[in-house]
Amino acid sequence: MQAAPRPEVSILIVSYNTRELTLAAIQSAWEETHVGKEIIVVDNASTDGSAAAIAAHPAGVRLIALDENVGFGQANNVAASHARGEYLLLLNPDTVVLPRSIDLLVAFARSEPDAGIWGGRTLFADMTLNPSSCWGRMTLWSLVCRVSGLTALFPASPLFNSEALGCWRRDTERPVDIVSGCFLLITAELWKSLRGFDPTFFMYGEEADLCLRARALGAQPMSTPAATIVHYGGASEATQAGKVVKLLAAKISLVRRHFPRLQRPFARLLLILWPLTRWIGSAVGARITDNAALANNAAAWREVWKRRHEWKRGYPDRRGGGARVALRGPGLQQQEVRA
Repeated sequence: MQAAPRPEVSILIVSYNTRELTLAAIQSAWEETHVGKEIIVVDNASTDGSAAAIAAHPAGVRLIALDENVGFGQANNVAASHARGEYLLLLNPDTVVLPRSIDLLVAFARSEPDAGIWGGRTLFADMTLNPSSCWGRMTLWSLVCRVSGLTALFPASPLFNSEALGCWRRDTERPVDIVSGCFLLITAELWKSLRGFDPTFFMYGEEADLCLRARALGAQPMSTPAATIVHYGGASEATQAGKVVKLLAAKISLVRRHFPRLQRPFARLLLILWPLTRWIGSAVGARITDNAALANNAAAWREVWKRRHEWKRGYPDRRGGGARVALRGPGLQQQEVRA
């Protein structure tokens, strides 16, 4: 029996209690992608019926249902270990693929092969720009700007808001430091060379670590406005404070991995001070203006500060480790996942 032809792109989706959004993402990727493709979905032990609904989708998705939530990074590693495509496309479950977006991203990759990693443009549901599709790398200067409030005062400045790339509208092709994992294309070969995502990063920071490691190997990630999707953002995160706790743990882990040794203590101190300064600033502003939104913001940052024992040391280092995960699906056996 002749083997099926290798798909150009393997579309990898990780779901966690986002059933309807995941189904919509699958539907749009299936309908709007015309290059040779396969869709692989890893469900992170959802409790909302996601696995059964995904299995019944007419797109013929390959579903891998896990018996435990292993996080975004490791779940993508599971999906990638079953992928056959020349390219791997990481696609968030809270996205909608607009017409030909994946086709155009693959075409962009073929026109800029040295980049190794490629991203597109993301929009909110109201079709306004969602700038989170790509980022500049975190530096000691960017942390000083964030903690001092310069980033908040001058959000459009590429000098004071370098991580968000200032006022750039994501409307031109250009190299970037980091492509967001919500819509990230990478060659299967480079993914294998990098051994995928580092399992240290349970949530957030994994794509920054991946892109920075890829850059160290000579890749130069790029972004194009031609490939555009809708990205709702944060659909599987229950509370804002919970999201920031994970984000800070990821950022401190990135400092540990990618900052020059002498800068690490200062960078970590700045990250620890960030929620404290935000709490104090929001609380003072709320008292002066009697603004309810500022008061709610202050309460969220206060919670983050109170939970600093959860994030101030970063995520535990799990490089070189792995986890044995139970997979449910046709022909799937328990396997060890390493990054």
